Amino acid sequence: MSDVQKNRTSVDIYGQQYTIIGTESHSHVRLVASTVDDKMREISSKNPYLDSSKLAVLTAVNAVNDYIKLKDRLEKLEIELKEKRTE
Repeated sequence: MSDVQKNRTSVDIYGQQYTIIGTESHSHVRLVASTVDDKMREISSKNPYLDSSKLAVLTAVNAVNDYIKLKDRLEKLEIELKEKRTE
């Protein structure tokens, strides 16, 4: 068995209730859910005719796009930092 404490957090995303179970704090899970909800509402406001499945996929695509950009930027900064340390 795992010694890791699992938290159950109830959140509302785009009008739907979800119970998220994980090791992150309640405040972290609420922040993630709020960010997803905000992004879904932003995309929906630009195209109100999207059904919820397409809206969810577009939200995921946007989130992964942002993640990849940040990951690439972090990798570049780590390389720059490593190069400066060897100078």
